[in-house]
Amino acid sequence: MSFTHPIFDSVRQWVGRLGDTPSLERLNAFSEEQRLKTESGKPIHFVPPSPSDPYYEVHLYETGRVQTRPDNKHDLFNALAWLAFPKTKARINAMHAAEIPKEGGKRGRLRDLLTIFDEGGAIVAGTGAIESLVRQARWRELFVEWHHEFRIVVLGHAVLEQALVPRLGLTCKVVFADPARSLDAQAADWLATRGASPRDLPPLPVLGYPGWFPGSGQPRFYADERYFRPLQRTNAPVRPC
Repeated sequence: MSFTHPIFDSVRQWVGRLGDTPSLERLNAFSEEQRLKTESGKPIHFVPPSPSDPYYEVHLYETGRVQTRPDNKHDLFNALAWLAFPKTKARINAMHAAEIPKEGGKRGRLRDLLTIFDEGGAIVAGTGAIESLVRQARWRELFVEWHHEFRIVVLGHAVLEQALVPRLGLTCKVVFADPARSLDAQAADWLATRGASPRDLPPLPVLGYPGWFPGSGQPRFYADERYFRPLQRTNAPVRPC
């Protein structure tokens, strides 16, 4: 998969400006250009990893220093996500930093949600009907009949890394947004006001979007339940949308 694939749309402008050899210097120039900051007001600087930093998220919140290996694809996509989604990334970091002192060393459900979205999240920009189809796992209807009514914007840096060697099972956990407003701001607001548990993030097999994988868009493509799983119904209460 090349960077021309739509899954990389969110970060493509930055990839194009990095050149063949990404560097911290170039990433930091982009950060200054964008005036990236943590929610504590610290300018974002991409720096080499340091084993002396005990809590990555707290240290980042207090200093603005994002530990980054520019030759490591996972770290590089994390830096690109900061450039593409500055409000959401800053909100994720601030919420981690606020929760860590409360946890007593035991990670909670909120931080699980934040990590899952940070690594594997996407924003679905579309109507309320789209959200219903995703939450009900009605994949054939979603991708065949309604695909013109929404778009998928990938934020998760682990998913972007995995998309370099794509597999059909590639799945994001998603939030929903109004396509007429800032997707970044809406995702940040959702995390701050509505997210509480990983269960609040429905899964979306993103390579089902027509044109994103060979065969996608044809009704029979979505019959394979290994990748397009039906809704798993439980007796657990469902949080309101």
